[in-house]
Amino acid sequence: MMVRREPKPALRDAVIDIIGYHEQLPGHFRQIELASLIVPLIVSFGDPFAIGLGRLPGRNDFFGSFAAGLYGGPVIIDSFGSSCCIQVNFSPPGAYRFFGLPMHELADRMVALDDLYGSEAIVLRDRLGEEPDWDRRFDLIEAFVEDRLAGHEKPSSATAWAYAELLRSGGTRRIETIAEKLDWSRKHLVEKFRAEIGLAPKAVGRMARFNRALGLARTRTAGGWADIAAECGYADQAHLVREFSEFAGEPPTAWAARLA
Repeated sequence: MMVRREPKPALRDAVIDIIGYHEQLPGHFRQIELASLIVPLIVSFGDPFAIGLGRLPGRNDFFGSFAAGLYGGPVIIDSFGSSCCIQVNFSPPGAYRFFGLPMHELADRMVALDDLYGSEAIVLRDRLGEEPDWDRRFDLIEAFVEDRLAGHEKPSSATAWAYAELLRSGGTRRIETIAEKLDWSRKHLVEKFRAEIGLAPKAVGRMARFNRALGLARTRTAGGWADIAAECGYADQAHLVREFSEFAGEPPTAWAARLA
């Protein structure tokens, strides 16, 4: 079972959406999340997930409640029929404001919620698990998020603009051009991005371009990968295949065949 809530207006500049997830049948379920520009917060009140970054999960890769920063590759998630959680999906600038710490500390890894919030995380998890109503669960997590957002600063307006510019351009905006517009050095732009977004701007731009290609591939009824490569600003189809293989863990044709 999956339920979804649009964040209330006060949260929409930081939160993309909130999802409730509940497995109700035994089994082995696998999800593959491709490299995305989403920073998730998962509060689990069921069995943990087995998660591998860019690989199959191992015996020691079980996570209950955790946060994860940006990662430029596929994430493989296994569950076994008893998982139940709420997931809050933040934009990278929103995540910086919510967590109130340098975002490179979360990049390419999962961090247990207890390590971030201590006993407060335990209280939140218990309250969500004891509450049987999903609407009330959403209310509780929104109140927790809103309180955290109020206590931390937003990213700098310049960094937020640079990030939005990369998204608007589908990752094709030159990093040097963005730095020049801000009257920053490239080094300073990289430092600000690592602190407030999590990854360097070049990596973020590549992920933005990949996600644009992914979106086109999911909806395209005519044309092929060469057309998508040209439309998204790749040098050629081979360039798209290399990038797709890195961010999805498989070439685009294999990805499309798996979803067919």
